[in-house]
Amino acid sequence: MKDIRDISGPKRPVAPWWHTAVVLLIVGGGSLASFYQHGLPNANLPGMGSRLSGYFTVIVEEWVLVLLVWLALHHRGLSFDELVGRRWQSAKDFFWDLGLGIALIIVVVPTVSGLMHLLRFHSDKTLATLTPKTIFEVVVWLVLSWSAAFGEELVFRGYLMRQFGGWTGSRVLGVVLQGVAFGLAHGYYGKAMLVIMVHGCLLGVMAVWRNSLLPGMLSHGVQDSLGGIVAFIWGG
Repeated sequence: MKDIRDISGPKRPVAPWWHTAVVLLIVGGGSLASFYQHGLPNANLPGMGSRLSGYFTVIVEEWVLVLLVWLALHHRGLSFDELVGRRWQSAKDFFWDLGLGIALIIVVVPTVSGLMHLLRFHSDKTLATLTPKTIFEVVVWLVLSWSAAFGEELVFRGYLMRQFGGWTGSRVLGVVLQGVAFGLAHGYYGKAMLVIMVHGCLLGVMAVWRNSLLPGMLSHGVQDSLGGIVAFIWGG
């Protein structure tokens, strides 16, 4: 019998269609809000500016989605392992996946930059307003980065790829459809969401190849973390 934690091929979905609809509704709602507002400038938590309010709002959204996925798995008597796949058995496994994650960054950055240039998508000034400007904001940014690394990889490359792959009976369509959803989830990028779809598909390919979400989580977390830190230093 095939190991249920093997995420390399299409299997039965882990949740009903309406559960996925709820997940996509939350993802889509947040993306639309950030698209029309060019970020989350109207997020105003008590005692915080819009930037920090936006960070905490997205952190909460990430973990609400993780909770929804956990509830679906729990209902079927499953754990996160069913979506995460292969786990680390030693420090060597961790560093190997870290190396693969960094290698993926080396592929993604020039690919995304090249596509942005080819399609004449210009960097939105909105992105500059989202990056941290103070030390405390950098700390919260790091929390946000690793929340997204775990949450988005679990939701998109784990849950949604499993759902789409199971419904269509196609591993390829599972990778492509979750990549499309990943791009559409980043509304603040505007038209460049098309390029983010490619990034999502590359992360999906990595997950299938390695039969694990862990390399993608490391890649996602390192890339987002470094992006915020570099922007802070450069802006300072």
